[in-house]
Amino acid sequence: MEHEQPPPRAPRRRGRTTALIATALVLGAVAGTVTGYAVQYGRKPTPLPPLAQQKLDTPKAQAPNDATTVKSINANRWHKTDDDLTKLLVEAPAGAKSEGAGYDSLDSYATGFEAAGSGFRTMVEHGFRRIATTSWEQGDIQVDIQLIQFRDFAGADAHRSGQSRYMPEEKYAGNRGADIPGIPAESGHLWVYSKNEEKPGYYPVRQARAVARRGDIVMHIFYFDTRGRAIAESDVAEVAKRQWERL
Repeated sequence: MEHEQPPPRAPRRRGRTTALIATALVLGAVAGTVTGYAVQYGRKPTPLPPLAQQKLDTPKAQAPNDATTVKSINANRWHKTDDDLTKLLVEAPAGAKSEGAGYDSLDSYATGFEAAGSGFRTMVEHGFRRIATTSWEQGDIQVDIQLIQFRDFAGADAHRSGQSRYMPEEKYAGNRGADIPGIPAESGHLWVYSKNEEKPGYYPVRQARAVARRGDIVMHIFYFDTRGRAIAESDVAEVAKRQWERL
């Protein structure tokens, strides 16, 4: 014998009483609010406490002249990377022969790409703004530094990523490189090339490179031993860290 299933329970109806209670609650809240506004309306306004400093000293507006710059007009919006970019380049160490600091053009920079035209277009697409460079020699060591500024963080990071991606290939460093102490791994990396660069009639050259982004600036450190001797990662990291801190 099959067990009978109980009949389905009928849905509970919303009676008139429930609606009246809800209406009364709403009306009560409105009435209370109106009464509160009426009481406040009849009171005298409460005076605000006096300012701690009655007269604020603000500089008077001055007409622009020959000494007026974008920095002097927008002092509160100014960032040090908007100033002379060469000021952010690290100085050559004591005893090194410095070749000075200056700006380079995008045309000149693009010639360093295997396909100059493609490199130029890519830099423009990334929002290239300007490039500051410096270099020095110390014995058989030569160091070249580039600070490449873009119009936003995204363009700078795209450039950093693109430049870092091919470095492990055999044609370039030939290894995965290493992190730079003091610089987040996602922001920078360094590589000491596994092989010397050799050309007939020249001494072999050993190369190392560091690439890192801070804000809208990508820094490139090119480190060479012109006698082809081994390069310590720590030596390259020290230069990269100094430049990073300047940014």
